[in-house]
Amino acid sequence: MTEQSTNKVPRSFWVIGVVALVWNLLGLMAYLMQVTMDEATLAAMPAAERAVYESMPTWAVSAFAIAVNAGVLACLFLLLRKTWAVPLFVVSLVAVLVQDAGALFVAGGLEGMGAASAILPLLVLLIGAYLIVYSRSAKQKGWLR
Repeated sequence: MTEQSTNKVPRSFWVIGVVALVWNLLGLMAYLMQVTMDEATLAAMPAAERAVYESMPTWAVSAFAIAVNAGVLACLFLLLRKTWAVPLFVVSLVAVLVQDAGALFVAGGLEGMGAASAILPLLVLLIGAYLIVYSRSAKQKGWLR
């Protein structure tokens, strides 16, 4: 086999890469909406949700920024077929863990909004873990350079 035929990626690679990029861009939008939220929007929230936003530690908000930016960059590198995708997905997942610890435990997300508030963070963690496994597999297959 030639190098070109062994490094050809399947169509699913591009689909997964684009879907992951859209997912991470949605996360970036959520981050931007959170940090640019005005007082009127904050005041309109239910009391429990408002309390979580107001007590969110700065380090958790910073971790949110790192998570979404590293995730977007990782997806771009994945689509560019660069190995930098792998460590950036890891950075993103670690930052998500830090952010979730701040939101769910320190800021009282679980107490104030109940166990259902952990569903989206759990989904984000699962997708982040999948993207690490997928990008490592793509690297082993020679799809990333």
